[in-house]
Amino acid sequence: MATHSYSLLPSSSSSSIHGQNHQRLNFSSYIAKRVLPAKVSFHSRRNYHLNVVLMQDGAVATPATPVENETPFKNLRDGFLSSVPSTQEFKEAANFDVSKDESTVSITVVGASGDLAKKKIFPALFALYYEGCLPKHFTIFGYARSKMTDAELRNMVSKTLACRIDKRENCGEKIDQFLKRCFYHSGQYDSQENFAELDKKLKEHEGGRVSNRLFYLSIPPKVIVEKPFGRDSDSSAALTKALKQYLEEDQIFRIDHYLGKELVENLSVLRFSNLIFEPLWSRQYIRNVQLIFSEDFGTEGRGGYFDNYGILRDIMQNHLLQILALFAMETPVSLDAEDIRNEKVKVLRSMRPLQLEDVVVGQYKSHTKGGVAYPAYIDDNTVPKGSLTPTFAAAALFIDNARWDGVPFLMKAGKALHKKRAEIRVQFRHVPGNLYNQNFETDLDQATNELIIRVQPDEAIDLKINNKQGPSNNILNANELGVPFVDIRKEIPDAYERLLLDAIEGERRLFIRSDELDAAWALFTPVLKELEEKNIIPEYYPYGSRGPVGAHYLAARYNVRWGDLGI
Repeated sequence: MATHSYSLLPSSSSSSIHGQNHQRLNFSSYIAKRVLPAKVSFHSRRNYHLNVVLMQDGAVATPATPVENETPFKNLRDGFLSSVPSTQEFKEAANFDVSKDESTVSITVVGASGDLAKKKIFPALFALYYEGCLPKHFTIFGYARSKMTDAELRNMVSKTLACRIDKRENCGEKIDQFLKRCFYHSGQYDSQENFAELDKKLKEHEGGRVSNRLFYLSIPPKVIVEKPFGRDSDSSAALTKALKQYLEEDQIFRIDHYLGKELVENLSVLRFSNLIFEPLWSRQYIRNVQLIFSEDFGTEGRGGYFDNYGILRDIMQNHLLQILALFAMETPVSLDAEDIRNEKVKVLRSMRPLQLEDVVVGQYKSHTKGGVAYPAYIDDNTVPKGSLTPTFAAAALFIDNARWDGVPFLMKAGKALHKKRAEIRVQFRHVPGNLYNQNFETDLDQATNELIIRVQPDEAIDLKINNKQGPSNNILNANELGVPFVDIRKEIPDAYERLLLDAIEGERRLFIRSDELDAAWALFTPVLKELEEKNIIPEYYPYGSRGPVGAHYLAARYNVRWGDLGI
């Protein structure tokens, strides 16, 4: 059986597997000699299967671990992963042809007993199976330290699976079929022997077929690939260095699940495929851009993790900055992953480093509303007493290039606010010499055109235009033309479904490249260090409010009014 786990080893001339040194085989000749006399190819919706390791979930960033030390990478590598084929070898492999009955995909979720695996990864995999996106032969293995049987894993997973869309009649049957493909193996993350045992089980289920393996490391060990990728430029660089001891850059899939959101992915479609928007997408017509993220709940027991990062690292430096880069980038040469990421990097490198005077930080305090008492951030038992970690931040950023010179990009993100939402608001300039200036019922500043891209909840695109209020007067008011995505689609897939499928297929467009990460941290690291070194005290705001008043003063400094005030 040929096992193609292309993901963990660098492209070296030899590798150590089960303690033995094996010369790296030519990929195409290996398949031709050891698997089948027939031609072999990899079936994929886009191209070929690039099997990659995805590591995630926020652990505290640590210095790069020496290669000699035991790490999940090393144990996976020494336990059972074969050498990584080069791009040329992939091309050679593409010249072969194999039937779908002779190949299989093995997906291993490392850290399978954790919340993320239960709530996101397994449901996303089921959704892909439900929609027929997974191959005929596939197996899913859970791996974690917890002692658990196959039946117990299936019972745990079954509680989070749901057939959405149109509730087809075969929903229960599909769930049962999916669960029969799910298995469990208990082991330590630093045990080569345990990973070798897992390898043996995988081979049993692969049954002699050509095997493609994917590993999702849903664990909080020494390596972080789920956001936030480090805590600053130095820790991020150390993380990247540690990853690249074992992986090539095109094998590292840094997940920011916001890039998998439907409305975020639709940004480039909205802009580059609609003639009415592209000519307006510049400083000539856009007055400001607002990126707003708010949650209506606090840390709720996750304070231990959150306190190590804060809202700037947890939301702004990744989610909102990634959206900003996609929004502001120039037209890429093509939709190829590298062309898109090249343009995003150009935007980030054109931005001014964030200054302390352009940042407002806050922290929610206890509040009683309607007879219900809501706790302060520091009331969370997992949060250190007296913590100054911001749960809210507002910032003004600028892109110093020809398209966006002078346009403020305002970010606002916070926990325990009055509503849950994430949106992009594009406020256009006033109409020069507007004949109807005196006819607006509200003030002129509120009556400017505004494009609203609502990322969550109730995904939609709204365009605010001015219109005559009634037949008997000339009073004008703002109305919204809306495109609700819920109405035009039966279901919007979860971001992790899209990202997992992209990872299986080797599509890197929605994942973050290392130079992109470096540029992002370069913008935020100076102000993060200044906030911590000076022990800046956050402005306290009541749980369930709109956040600190200072955010409004920051916006007013750049002649901007937050667009969500009336919501």
